[in-house]
Amino acid sequence: MSLYRQSIDHKEFLLRKVISQEKDYDPSVHMLLRPLHTPGYHTTLTSDDYPLVHPTHPSLLYAVGLLNTESPEYVQRACDIIQCVLTLQDRDPDRDTYGIWPWFYEEPLTQMSPPDWNWADFCGKELVLAALLHGHRLPEDLREQIHEGISCACDAIMKRDMGPHYTNISIMGAFVTLIAGELYSRQDYVEYALQRLEKLKQYTERLRTFQEFNSPHYSVIAIVDLSKIYTYSINPRAKEIANDLLDIGWHMVAEHYHPNSQQWAGPHSRSYSTLLNNKIKSFLQITTDNRLHFFSDDDLEYDAEWYGSGCRCPDAYLNLFISSADTKVLEQPYYRNEDTGFMKWAITRMTPRYTIGFFKNEIMWNQTRGLVAYFENNGAATYLQMRCLHDGYDYCSGVLSVAEEEGHLLLGVRFLTNGGDTHPGLDRIEGCIEASDFRLRMEFGGCLEGVRIVAEGATAEVEINGLPLRVDNVYAAFDELLSMDSGGEQRGWNWEVTALEQRIGLDFVIYAGERRTIDFHALNRAAFLFSLAIGDVVEKLPVITVIEDSSHVTARVVTSHWNRLPHELSIAVKPNDIHPV
Repeated sequence: MSLYRQSIDHKEFLLRKVISQEKDYDPSVHMLLRPLHTPGYHTTLTSDDYPLVHPTHPSLLYAVGLLNTESPEYVQRACDIIQCVLTLQDRDPDRDTYGIWPWFYEEPLTQMSPPDWNWADFCGKELVLAALLHGHRLPEDLREQIHEGISCACDAIMKRDMGPHYTNISIMGAFVTLIAGELYSRQDYVEYALQRLEKLKQYTERLRTFQEFNSPHYSVIAIVDLSKIYTYSINPRAKEIANDLLDIGWHMVAEHYHPNSQQWAGPHSRSYSTLLNNKIKSFLQITTDNRLHFFSDDDLEYDAEWYGSGCRCPDAYLNLFISSADTKVLEQPYYRNEDTGFMKWAITRMTPRYTIGFFKNEIMWNQTRGLVAYFENNGAATYLQMRCLHDGYDYCSGVLSVAEEEGHLLLGVRFLTNGGDTHPGLDRIEGCIEASDFRLRMEFGGCLEGVRIVAEGATAEVEINGLPLRVDNVYAAFDELLSMDSGGEQRGWNWEVTALEQRIGLDFVIYAGERRTIDFHALNRAAFLFSLAIGDVVEKLPVITVIEDSSHVTARVVTSHWNRLPHELSIAVKPNDIHPV
């Protein structure tokens, strides 16, 4: 920890950021030129055909950053960028994609699969800031073009009318329509934005958390955009709602920070990196006024998006970021179906040596960290994440269920017949997949010094900086045919250690061999139960019994060394279409 410093020179960081992007600017197109990076959906471009692309939103963000420096020499470049990106917007109100932009200059909206309607919100917010803060510096014809582009984006946002369940887009769309309404005297935009914010406030206050629960990436986006509403809007009610929601957001962030591993404790509803990346670390350092200290000023990864937003962690929550010797458990509902009363729960256990977070019942999507632990490892962090992999990529139709008591976890994996493959909704499996490899993985990454993993049959023992872990297979069934190896011999269900680049996989192989169809409708039994023990529990493992009937398999702790009641976990043994919602 460094000395607490009150002031952050945002202008200095912004100038440095703008200068660092100089090398990416392509004057022939008037946009940034960067390596193609995608999550695997929406775009049809591949890095083989398009190693470099011109992205729309990052280019607009760069243009606003140029204007925010207030340097006269940057104005023309900013104008060129904005004018170029505006030409890519769909202005035809008869088309479904009216008001939105493609991700890339190289890929028109008609080629995307499907287009991303969020781009009306992402690109729209940069345009309203350019018009609000710098309209007086822009040529009149460009101001008119920006006005038209913003109006089309607002129309698209209002037509889509995204509900409060999609936190960051709900906030972002409210910001675009609110500021546009105030800027252009469009009361219909203002009224829509206020209604949207009121709905979001009511929705969020039911459970006192965002729908995109504890997401490092999207919590930062939500906080930044709520801060912008508070900073730039002139509407008292909008500012009040933004302030109330910021309090909820910051409390969630602060109470999930694990000081000893310096990581954002799980579980995470959506995440793009299991370890905190440098950008999020920099955000936490800046918004806590260096109370958290990861980097020197020269190494901070500043985002131009933060400039002028007024983002800062409330004083009331700063102490939650400081190291503590206490053990605490956070138990939080993060979803409730108002019609059925069904609730989804997130649990986080924090101890001085580790933190483990899990959802009680959730799909195993690439962006979901349904079971993730962080261990303090000699000043660094080691992580453990449980994954279900279909040919090496996270499989959305695996469902992880967890029950925990004081460092002992029962883990269950079952399978859906109507879920997604790589994405929850964009590539439904319709009951079958083609696969040459299908496995469960306990993945260890981050600092691997002092990490020892030994697998022997149905048991695996792990040690992280002297802290013991043990994983045991409790129950395994995936129909007899898929319980054979590639030579046709019956095999046991064993753990295997797989060396990966900067990671270690403790793998439970379900199938590996010739590419074949796995028909989940045809499987009578497809379920797995495991025991995970951490710390002292390893030396006094509980006795577990397994009870199976025609529909469910249950693991039950029948004896334990704890004062509390033993725990149990029950999951469906046959694949079905019952989602964890």
